[in-house]
Amino acid sequence: MSGHNKWSKIKHGKKITDTKRGKTFDKISRLISISAKGKSSDPEMNPKLRMAIEKAKKINMPKDNIERAIKRGSGQSEGVNIEEVLYEAYGSSGIALIIKGITDNKNRTVAEIKSILNKFNGKLAEPGSVQYLFDKKNEDWIPKYPLEITDEKTKKQLEKLFEALDENDDVQEIYSNLKI
Repeated sequence: MSGHNKWSKIKHGKKITDTKRGKTFDKISRLISISAKGKSSDPEMNPKLRMAIEKAKKINMPKDNIERAIKRGSGQSEGVNIEEVLYEAYGSSGIALIIKGITDNKNRTVAEIKSILNKFNGKLAEPGSVQYLFDKKNEDWIPKYPLEITDEKTKKQLEKLFEALDENDDVQEIYSNLKI
């Protein structure tokens, strides 16, 4: 009987690993597609695409998946239309958030983001109401005025918020002014 139990543990562990890997591949694939959209599909001429492909190679994404994502983004293959989105929000204790994503359905994505924020005592903000708290440098958002949170309960709530946002397939990056 112990062999059956061992196989069961391996099977469940593999399923979890494969699911995480699939989500990571999906996020990187969307990033590659949006990087190739409207620009050159040649990585030598498109530095944003080159960086996305390097990320894909670091996680051992198959070459076929990379090529398929480039074709989808450059319009060479039929499929869904994807686009970049940027949401501004506030978490508990006034923590400012910038949420970058790539989606094929803006309405669904904004509803999912709102739901996650509401669940963890956050709220979506109007465009421009959070960006002034950050400097944009090389595609990253650097906080101008980092906030330190000392309350453990609030820290745990924010940690759960970040995890929930990261689990969303459309969310690529989350920036906050939380001082770590």
